[in-house]
Amino acid sequence: MSLKKSHKSYPQSFKDEAVLMVLEQGYSVADAAKSLGVGTSLLYKWKEKYEAQQKGSILEESERDELKRLRKENKALRMEKEIFKKGQCLLCERNEVKFRFIKKQSNHFPVALLCHMMGVSKSGYYDWLKRPAAVISLDTLKLYRRIRKLFKESRGSLGNREMVKKLRKEGYQIGRYQVRYIMRRLRLKVTQRVAYKITTKRKHADSVADNLLNQNFNPTAANQIWAGDVTYLKTGEGWMYLAVVMDLYSRRIVGWHIDKRMTTDLVCKALIKAYNLRQPPKGLVFHSDRGSQYTSKQYRKLLLSYSIRASMGDVGACWDNAVVERFFGSLKHDWLFKVNQPTREFMKQDVAAYMKYYYLERLHSAN
Repeated sequence: MSLKKSHKSYPQSFKDEAVLMVLEQGYSVADAAKSLGVGTSLLYKWKEKYEAQQKGSILEESERDELKRLRKENKALRMEKEIFKKGQCLLCERNEVKFRFIKKQSNHFPVALLCHMMGVSKSGYYDWLKRPAAVISLDTLKLYRRIRKLFKESRGSLGNREMVKKLRKEGYQIGRYQVRYIMRRLRLKVTQRVAYKITTKRKHADSVADNLLNQNFNPTAANQIWAGDVTYLKTGEGWMYLAVVMDLYSRRIVGWHIDKRMTTDLVCKALIKAYNLRQPPKGLVFHSDRGSQYTSKQYRKLLLSYSIRASMGDVGACWDNAVVERFFGSLKHDWLFKVNQPTREFMKQDVAAYMKYYYLERLHSAN
C-alpha cells in the first residue's frame, strides 16, 4: 500500500534567513542547505525569488492580490458596459422581457451580473425559467397567422383599429386591445413615410367654376357628387401622373388613368372611364381644384357633353378636396412607398394592384 507523499512547508521568515546565510554570511548554497536540512535545489529557488524581489521584477504577495482584484473589477466593468449597451432599451420593460434577454445573454455573461444590470432578482429569473411554456391553441395559432397575412397583404399599413374591423368582418370575436397585444407580440408595426406635394396653377384665361360642394363630403346617394385630382408618382425612370375620379358617397374610385405626361388628356380619360362605368344621371356635380387641366376648355367641354356640373375649390382652401387627398395619402404611404419603384411600367402595375386591393380588401370609412 503506497502512502501519499507530503511536502513540508516553510514560513517566509525561514526562507529569508536561509537566503541571507548565502548572500551575507558567505555560506555556499550546498553548505547552507545542509546545515538547515533543506534541499539544495529548493534553496536555489528561494535565492532566485529573493533576488528578483529585490530588483522589483516580482510582486509582493499583497501586490499580487491587489492586481488580481483590479483585474476582476475591470472585467466586471467591461461586462456591465456590454450588457448595458445591449439591454438599455429593456430597462423600462416588464420582467418577462428582461428575463428573455437574460436567458439569451447567459451564454456570454454571468447570470448574477445580468440580473443586477436588469434590476431583477436571480431567484425571480430562475423561477421564470422553471415555469412551463404557455401552450398556444390551434385557433390562436390560426388567428396569429391570419393577422400576419393581412398585415403583409396591406404592405404593413393595417393598424390595430383597421385590423379589428377586418377580423370581425371575417367572423372573429375579438377586441382592439387583444389585437394590439398580438400585433405587438408579432412585432407588426405600421410604418409610413412623409411625401411632399406639388401643385399646378391654372391659366388666367381659363374660367373657374363656383364651389358647389362647400366641403359637403357626404352626399345621400351614389352618383350625386364626384371628386377628382392629380398626383405625382416618382419612379427610377422619372415621374408618372395619376388622375382619379371618386364617388364621395361610397369613397370608391370609379375612374382613373396614369401616364408619364400630365396633360388635359390625363384627367379626361379618367372621367371618361368613370362615366362609362357608372352612367350617372344628369346634374351630377364634379368637384376639383383649380389646376390647369380642370380649368381647360377641353375638360369643360367634356363635362358639358355629359351634363355634369363643375365645382372648384377656393384658392388656399386645403380642405376643399380632402377626401381625394386622403386617398392619395393612403396610396403612397400604405402601398407605393413600401417598395422600390424602378420603372414606369412597374409603377403602373403597382397602382393597378392597389386599386384592386382598395376595391376588394381595404375597409372604407363610408358606405
